[in-house]
Formats: sequence, structure tokens, C-alpha cells
Amino acid sequence: MGVLNYPVLMVHGMGFRDHKYLNYWGRIPSKLEGAGCRVFYGNQDSNAAIETNAKVLADRIKEVLAKTGAPKLNVIAHSKGGLDIRCAIAKYGLGDKIASVTTMSTPHNGSVTVDKLLKLPDPLVRFAGKCTDIVFRVLGDKNPDSYSVFKSFTTEESRKFNEKYPNAEGTYYQSYAFAMKSPFGDMFLWFPSLVVWLVEGENDGLLTPASAKWGDFRGVVYSNSRRGISHCDEVDMRRCRLTGKQGQGVSDIPEFYKNVVCELAEKGF
Repeated sequence: MGVLNYPVLMVHGMGFRDHKYLNYWGRIPSKLEGAGCRVFYGNQDSNAAIETNAKVLADRIKEVLAKTGAPKLNVIAHSKGGLDIRCAIAKYGLGDKIASVTTMSTPHNGSVTVDKLLKLPDPLVRFAGKCTDIVFRVLGDKNPDSYSVFKSFTTEESRKFNEKYPNAEGTYYQSYAFAMKSPFGDMFLWFPSLVVWLVEGENDGLLTPASAKWGDFRGVVYSNSRRGISHCDEVDMRRCRLTGKQGQGVSDIPEFYKNVVCELAEKGF
């Protein structure tokens, strides 16, 4: 089994922060460390605007490089975190500092479902954003801007974002999508999954595979159980195996991430 040449920076998605005792990534970091990886965290806000978090991540990248003495980092990002890190790399010219970016279920191409939801009266959407900001400011965010985040997930804003922040030359970008096998595969996400299923089709509870495709698209990942893999499962929220069954598909998410970094090591990262 190969070992990565560079440390790993793990960049969380929206709704959570990097807490020491309530880790966003569950058992995944320990699995990666057991495989020889040096693991660090992005420490950006959970619900700040993409450009706001990009500045935090740019500073964090420089901090980790100075601490480790490494010339580059590998990045693994989930959900909105993939947009945050892409913005950081492009806006602050950090392509020479990042060997690879692996995104897990990141809405690179926006969401048709969000397009439809944001046809609601704008004052109502702004009010929902302000209420959400209050919650996340209490939970530790310094600059929450949920309204901006909501808007950034539309297909039109995603198109503009992709034009404004292209991939850095020399950095390897790969992406993975995930899917549940029915809208009722996750008790926490059954309702949004049902809505997305009716509007767009197969999804992980929030996003479709078409939304997550970017760079070297590695395909849609399924579990070998009936329920599939949800947006929560992707970061090991339940801290347990998806299934005890063996066979085609993922049975334990940390093992999937271990395989991802092993493949990156084989590519020389």
C-alpha cells in the first residue's frame, strides 16, 4: 500500500464546524492516519459565503505548509467545502501548493431543485437565511451568510462560479458522487431526498450525480446494502459500518476513503 507524499487537508461542508470532540468526519481521519497520512482540517465557517471561507482556507493552507514543511497538500472536501477550496486555490493563486483536490458530493454544477425553491418570494428566502445565520453564529460562525450560500447553489450562479474560478493548472481535480437506492434510505434526509427525486431523480439526499461531476469524475458510489449512501453517510455521521455484508459496493465509508488516498499515492501525490 502506497503512502501519500503530501499531508491531507480535510475541508468540511455547510452546517458543521471542525470540532475536536465532535469530528465532522467521524472515523475517517483515524483510518487515514492509520494508513500513514498526516491529517489537518480547514477550520472555516460552516455557513459563510464561499469567498469568505476561501480566505480562511488560503490562510490555513499556508499555516499547514509552514507547520509541516511540506511543499504541497492533498485536499479532500465534502459538499460545499469543495467550492470553498476551489475558490481559495483559484482566487489566491495556490495551485502550486495543492497537489490534488478530491471532492465528495460537491454541488459544482448547482441544483435544479434549488433553482425551483428559490422561486419563492425573495423576502421569505432572506428571512430564512437570517434565521439560519442566528443559529450558526451561536454555534461559532464568525461570518454566516446563509442567503448567499443558498443562492450559490443555483445552476446559474454555479455556471458563473465555474467561469470565475477555473481549475489550477498542475493540480489534479477528481470528484465522486453518491446515491441512495430510494428516497427513504436515510431517516434524516428522506424528505429532501424525495423532493430532489421528484424534480431531478437519483440523489444522495441532497445532490444528484450530475451536480457533483467535476474534473476527473470517478463515478457514482453505492453501498452493498439496500439503502445506498446518503449525504450524511459520506462523512460517517453514524460512526458505524453501512452494512456487514460483503460484495460489490461500499460497506464501510472509512475504508472507501482509505482506498481513495491509496489511489492518490499510486498517482504520486
